[in-house]
Formats: sequence, structure tokens, C-alpha cells
Amino acid sequence: MKILALGAHPDDIEIFMFGTLAAYAAQGAELTFAVATDGAKGGKSDPAVLARVRREEATAAAALLGAAPRFLDFPDGELVADAALIGVLKTLIRETGPELVITHAPNDYHADHRALSDGVRIAASFAVPVLHADTMGGTGFAPTHYVDISAYRDIKSQGIRMHRSQRPEQYVDRARIQNEFRAGQCNAVPGSLAEAFRFEPTFPFADIRALLPPAPPVRPVTPQTNLIGEAG
Repeated sequence: MKILALGAHPDDIEIFMFGTLAAYAAQGAELTFAVATDGAKGGKSDPAVLARVRREEATAAAALLGAAPRFLDFPDGELVADAALIGVLKTLIRETGPELVITHAPNDYHADHRALSDGVRIAASFAVPVLHADTMGGTGFAPTHYVDISAYRDIKSQGIRMHRSQRPEQYVDRARIQNEFRAGQCNAVPGSLAEAFRFEPTFPFADIRALLPPAPPVRPVTPQTNLIGEAG
């Protein structure tokens, strides 16, 4: 399989979908990472220096999964779903030929995330299905699919930590808590982690389950049979 992962900023792929991409890598999938903006506003350093540092960090993180990222280099904080962005995205999709595109949810917290999501949806059109990653904190997000990333927790944390310029431990913790919660939604075994996604069926793509790594296994639910007053 060929998977195209699109993040608005250099650490977004690692925070929102890196565990799933690690599962794809373990299956032998060909991964392409693409970062839409230069990340130059993600700190107080000189913007040119920060953009260079963040590119290096994203390259190191992608290398953990054998992927070489593409940098679209739109200005950080100014992304809009205009003809320029859509044209670049169409070219990227045509050149990489993915069977699935994963990007931000259209209601995520950052304007760049929302703009990229809109641009990807338009650019993908009839060419490829688009899967939306969980939002920050899960706010306003109703998952339709889950991927078990329990076996990839360490490499996901390692990927996030590659972004040293971004105080990564805060995102390691945020991601762990969110992934634990999403696994709990699936009634997974305690200690499991899952990444959540949402797919909106759009003709001609109605069902993408065969394109995804396994979801957490569902545990049987044992009904409570004790009568009132019995020792339990």
C-alpha cells in the first residue's frame, strides 16, 4: 500500500497519526509524509533558523519509519485553501499515487489544520479517499475508525521527541492520555493505546476498512449476575 500523511506543521504527523503510520510501516506500506508549512512561527527563535531546525526535526522523525518527508513550505500561520495550495496538493497526490490520504480534521483547533483539511478534501476529489485524524484533545471529534497502536507507543513517543524545539514532552503526555482514552472507547485491554479517525464516505469511496491496520480487539462484556444482597 501507499499512504500519504499530510500535516500542517512539522510535528503534526507525529502527534496525531504516527502510531498508525508505524503500523502501516510494519505491514510494509510505502509512506510519504508531507508538511504544508515551514513551521517558522512555532517558537521565539529567528524564523529562518527555526524553519531550518524544524525541517531537520521532521526529517529525523520520518526516518524512524523509513519515510522521507516532502516540505511544501507555505508560510506558517497563513495557510488557506486557495488555488495555490490545492494545485500543490493535486500534484503531490498525482506524483505519490496513494491509496489513502490521512490529514487533519476539518474542525481541528488550528486555522492551518482546518485550511489543509479543506484543501486536501478538494484536491483528493475522485482520486483517493481521505481519512481525518483526531483533533487536539478530541474536541468536537466523533470517531468512525480506530487503530490499535499499543505495539508502537515507544516509537510514537520517540517521533514526537525528535521535535526538540517544541518542548515535546507536553505532546508526548497529551498524545498518551488521548490514545489511552480512545482505546478505552473500544473496550480494549487496560494499557492499550489507540488512535482515532473519522471517515466521511464520498462517492466512489464508501468503505475503507480494508485499507486500515487492525483496530483494538473487543473484549467480551460479562453481565453482572449477582442478586441484590449477595456477596460479590
